[in-house]
Amino acid sequence: MSDHEERMPGRVTLSPEDVRHVANLARLDLSDEEVELFTAQLRTVLDHAADVAALDLAHLEPSSHPIALHNVMRADTPRPSLDREEVLAVAPDVEDHQFRVPRIGGEAP
Repeated sequence: MSDHEERMPGRVTLSPEDVRHVANLARLDLSDEEVELFTAQLRTVLDHAADVAALDLAHLEPSSHPIALHNVMRADTPRPSLDREEVLAVAPDVEDHQFRVPRIGGEAP
């Protein structure tokens, strides 16, 4: 057990062997330097998670967002649309007063 783990009771213990085991399960080939770096980084992450888990949040309502969300929508009122002839006049290809697009997925049925 490291000095850090002895000074911080209740903290997550994570060994380089644990990191190697997880890396092996994920089919990752880590160097010794990477194992050392990832062990330290993962300990930090797990320590922060333990800090959050230790908080007394019983008095708070569960929520999915820290700030209340609301939709901002414009009024759904009728308004003039684009002129069909103007739109078709600038289309790359038109057939029977409709957009003509390339066939997708092969030949016609």
